[in-house]
Amino acid sequence: MSLTGISDNALLGLSDEHLVSLANGHRLQPAAAAAFARLQAAAADAGFNLAPASSFRSFDRQMAIWNGKFDGSRPLLDADSRPLDALALDERQRIAAILHWSALPGTSRHHWGTDLDIYDPTLLPTGTRLRLEPWEYGPEGYFYPLTRWLDTNLARFGFFRPYRRPQGGVAVEPWHLSYRPLAKSCAARLTPALVAAAISTRPVAGKGHILKQLDDIFVRFIRNITED
Repeated sequence: MSLTGISDNALLGLSDEHLVSLANGHRLQPAAAAAFARLQAAAADAGFNLAPASSFRSFDRQMAIWNGKFDGSRPLLDADSRPLDALALDERQRIAAILHWSALPGTSRHHWGTDLDIYDPTLLPTGTRLRLEPWEYGPEGYFYPLTRWLDTNLARFGFFRPYRRPQGGVAVEPWHLSYRPLAKSCAARLTPALVAAAISTRPVAGKGHILKQLDDIFVRFIRNITED
């Protein structure tokens, strides 16, 4: 264990020893789970049913998402949420396109048990599938009232949005919340060398090109977050 309380394997999504269970199979670190419960209670008082859509995600799960987008078996979107033909792109282009929406295995903030994606199922129209696209949380979207409430209340419970604004890396993700007291320590510990060691021995699609540009990936897609 490190000073952050989780092992390197947990940091990379290779272990779930650092987690406790929430409702519906979701998991977070204990302190993040407690803070989220307080945020949920405050949201309920304001008339919202704040629910996780995604929380902890393992390395293997992230790799399945990554590989599926790389080989074209999962949808791949451009910066405007329009479908891309993955196989029409060269490997470097594919890697950049995937990173806009999906983290490289070993680097996802969801590995840490500090981050989760949220929505309000009572605001989702009947028969409508949750898409986790920015418009759903914007002025014309069904979750906009929740977005406005979170804008005002997230910080007092220790949460922030790491992808709040476009910064030339990961797409804007209004649904993605991060528990700052733990996530900040995890982010500081995650290094290209640690990730390279994990990727090198596992069947991550495109890893030859990934390893060659891993330092640049860290600068553009991993460390490039909205801090406020």
